Amino acid sequence: MLDRKDIPRAEKRPVTAEYHGIPKTDDYAWLRAENWQEVMRDPAVLDADIRAYLEAENAWLDAGMADTQTLQETLFAEMKGRIKEDDSSVPSPDGPFAYAIRYVEGGQHPRLVRTPRDGGDEAVMIDGDREAEGKAYFRLAGAMHSPDHSKLAWAYDDKGSEFFTLRIRDVATGEDLADVIEDTGGGGVWSADGRYVFYIRLDENHRPSKLFRHEVGTGTDSDVLVFEEPDAGFFMGVGKTQSGRFIVIDSHDHETSEIRLIPADDPTAEPRLVAPRVQAEEYSLDDNGDTLFILTNSGDAEDFRIVTAPLGDPSRENWTDLVAHKQGRLILSMTLYKDHMVRLEREDGLPRIVIRHLADGVEHAIAFDEEAYSLGVSDGYEFDTTSIRFTYSSMTTPSRVYDYDVKTRERVLRKEQEVPSGHEPGNYVTRRVHAPAADGETVPVSLLYRKDTPLDGSAPCLLYGYGSYGISIPASFNTNCLSLVDRGFVYAIAHIRGGKDKGYRWYADGRREKKKNTFTDFIAAADYLAKENFTSPDRIVAQGGSAGGMLMGAVANMAPEKFGGLIAEVPFVDVLDTMLDDTLPLTPPEWPEWGNPITDKAAFEYIANYSPYDNVSAKAYPAILAVGGLTDPRVTYWEPAKWVAKLRELKTNDTPLYLKTNMEAGHGGASGRFDRLKEVALNYAFALKVADRA
Repeated sequence: MLDRKDIPRAEKRPVTAEYHGIPKTDDYAWLRAENWQEVMRDPAVLDADIRAYLEAENAWLDAGMADTQTLQETLFAEMKGRIKEDDSSVPSPDGPFAYAIRYVEGGQHPRLVRTPRDGGDEAVMIDGDREAEGKAYFRLAGAMHSPDHSKLAWAYDDKGSEFFTLRIRDVATGEDLADVIEDTGGGGVWSADGRYVFYIRLDENHRPSKLFRHEVGTGTDSDVLVFEEPDAGFFMGVGKTQSGRFIVIDSHDHETSEIRLIPADDPTAEPRLVAPRVQAEEYSLDDNGDTLFILTNSGDAEDFRIVTAPLGDPSRENWTDLVAHKQGRLILSMTLYKDHMVRLEREDGLPRIVIRHLADGVEHAIAFDEEAYSLGVSDGYEFDTTSIRFTYSSMTTPSRVYDYDVKTRERVLRKEQEVPSGHEPGNYVTRRVHAPAADGETVPVSLLYRKDTPLDGSAPCLLYGYGSYGISIPASFNTNCLSLVDRGFVYAIAHIRGGKDKGYRWYADGRREKKKNTFTDFIAAADYLAKENFTSPDRIVAQGGSAGGMLMGAVANMAPEKFGGLIAEVPFVDVLDTMLDDTLPLTPPEWPEWGNPITDKAAFEYIANYSPYDNVSAKAYPAILAVGGLTDPRVTYWEPAKWVAKLRELKTNDTPLYLKTNMEAGHGGASGRFDRLKEVALNYAFALKVADRA
């Protein structure tokens, strides 16, 4: 029996500051560790008072969910049973070898392997389980083999803080060289001769701002700074064109980008600017001979167009339309091969792949007939090829990997996702419905439920939403959610504004001064599902993570009566304080998404009006489970901690309120594939308990 005297109560220590002449008091600001940068690297240095509070909340969660322990174990076993434990990816060819990822039975982490292209013995290049031994957290990040296939640049994170360590491995011996590069943003990119590795270093505020060139076999103190991004609001990434001819340096925020190129066969050359940044214009590129192909929204191409430019002078005045802008057809990505171009686009909410033969401009498309489905393209390693690889799934159809010959148009099924415990697609229904919003828009909602689920309002529903950064949540196959669906749940994804499900306009209508559309769209989806008897308000459990966790906090304040429960994973709920703190890793690059409340009073007032933490008030709230990670650099642990503390102070009813802080992980939660399932099992047990199905 839970005793109310054991409910954690965070001490109130008011801190008041003034912005634009407006006073702002934060009673729980002390939960933000002053030494947060150190905590990211070493969680043991966390302030004792903060640790005590977080651990008390964890204990309260354990006590409150103790009656679901058996259920959690059952859910975990079910979800694990749907995973092929010795699964592997389809090998991807590159020259004399084919590279793949493989798991072993019982293993938590992947192995990176390769075989001779035409068959032969497999070689293990990285054994993730072996590398993770003795570590509470381990995540394998980027890994890229050198052009001559003799070495591997690979990176890992062993804190959850996303400070990656980059190593160089001799593939023949399996041993790492003495080269150890700390605090990188992930993997490295090789020069054509394999002599150098380019990598991004994170600064003290966890921002990827400097590109270095490392000569393999030398000390890092001699690494050369190649380029430094001067604007704290821009992040930097490094990659290669599909041809392998160029190292690509990409500086960007959420709406503006700028690219520099270095010839891969001339790695000490100065980076060459393609086109200077222009506010609110994005571009990415690939190359084919003496021509650059550029995907851009410049020239009022809201849903993007593809242009060409001469390599000798690729400035904007030399951009020529190849694929003109078409309103409502959003071009998502583009890859160039020797004789053809592949682009992934979305129209009417559904994706398709379009192949263009470069010599004559003839195009054809690959599409599917289900009401809702997911489609993805894998670029592969090779440039001179007529074979592309794509992945298809729907909410009822397990993932299928196809190789497709762009000349013959022959489609070969290379792999179909296995569900060892069994899955019969015919037992399920997937649908796409459209919920009317108050302003006349319609919100697409993808649904999955069993054929025998009664649609009379009695079914519980898990309603998932995200709605930020232009990210669209695909209607793809998810073995985990079957544990809810098989217990009578309707599983729903609301494709709300802030994503790009209905084109770039759908994104623009859900950010900055229009951000509230994201929240009202989600509420409209919940209303529609109840009105159409898919469920009822008290049986809807909403779920979202990161910016989707902000969504959970906002709808909790705006319409708490329309939800039975909320699951908020690493929730971005302290929006105003975070956007006011320009020392945090993501703050300056996030201003284009949310607005800058430091310099803009209107932005301050607008964010203050919806920021979940700032709008908690004395009212009845639905049951809430909030989950954070102590070393999370994206949504810092104190955001959910402060939010729960304030909710616990002000909420007027006795619905469950839980905070779980993973003391050994960051933004992505537990790193092992099975440990992650235990976290999903907790979420689902909470949903089942709220819906009276536990």
